[in-house]
Amino acid sequence: MKVTAIANANIALIKYWGKKNSELKTPYNSNTSVTLDGLKTTTTVEFGDYEKDIFILDKQEYFEGSGEYDTAKGQLDLIREKSGEVKKAKVVSENDFPTAAGFASSASGLAALTFAAAKAANLKATTKELSVIARMGSGSASRSLIDGFAVWHASEVSEESFAEQIMPKEHWPKFRILGCVISKKAKKTKSRAGMKQSVVTSPIFEQWYTTAEKDAKKMIELIKSKDFEGVGELAQSNCVLMHACAMTTKPTIMYWTQGTMQVIQKVLELQNEGVKAYFTIDGGPQVKVICLEEDVPKLKEILIGLEMVQEIIECKPGTAPKTTKEHLF
Repeated sequence: MKVTAIANANIALIKYWGKKNSELKTPYNSNTSVTLDGLKTTTTVEFGDYEKDIFILDKQEYFEGSGEYDTAKGQLDLIREKSGEVKKAKVVSENDFPTAAGFASSASGLAALTFAAAKAANLKATTKELSVIARMGSGSASRSLIDGFAVWHASEVSEESFAEQIMPKEHWPKFRILGCVISKKAKKTKSRAGMKQSVVTSPIFEQWYTTAEKDAKKMIELIKSKDFEGVGELAQSNCVLMHACAMTTKPTIMYWTQGTMQVIQKVLELQNEGVKAYFTIDGGPQVKVICLEEDVPKLKEILIGLEMVQEIIECKPGTAPKTTKEHLF
């Protein structure tokens, strides 16, 4: 069977940075996110009479030995093991936003692959089970299986480290993320490699994840009560601590660029003027500005006027993966 799935990226409001169990890909701390309508991956999977697994991303074919191919094959192998499917697969995937540049393309990509492959292999699995499978490809992909706001639970038991919904997207329809595109180039240090270095060498790593665990619990309650200022302030401070952990890694991991700092400084200026806008940044140079719908026009005008901002991508709370009949091959 051929199945095409569309999955959205997500942005972590409380980050995770570091895997406690590298084999199971479980995090040191629980973390929270919002799935984004506005950043999506479309993936077609077909199990058939192929001599080997084929993986094509953004019109480029990847081969055995590349990280992209090996990750995709690992997910297919998991699906085959659980479903009893024995055939090889062809996978074609496309992002509608920059890949590997700090916009969580691995989250939407592995969520779409997991969702499509499970259906193509006729695997009967719950959302919780799919979240666990997606986690094995990319930790943040576990959260892209969830509609709206999610929490990914930290646990050393594989089946207990999954993402589940905090609140659906309808809970907070005016919540917005403005993705400021600083660079469309792939980042030099991928998140997975960066995390591994930080666990071993950052002197503040323990402070980072113990604080983040507490932040995750706070964030769940702030989201439920729709406390926007509380959400924004906590997301921003958590982001700064995560990047401090990366920056104190040896060798230093610096995702921020001049463009990143330009947006950060502008958001801080706006906060001093009473504007309700906050920044958060994942592993990459892109800045995501957290705001409410009413402030979007003003913020877009200001942010796109910054010299180093190439584009603004407006996102609102998004849906879980879904299938479409419009296949990529």
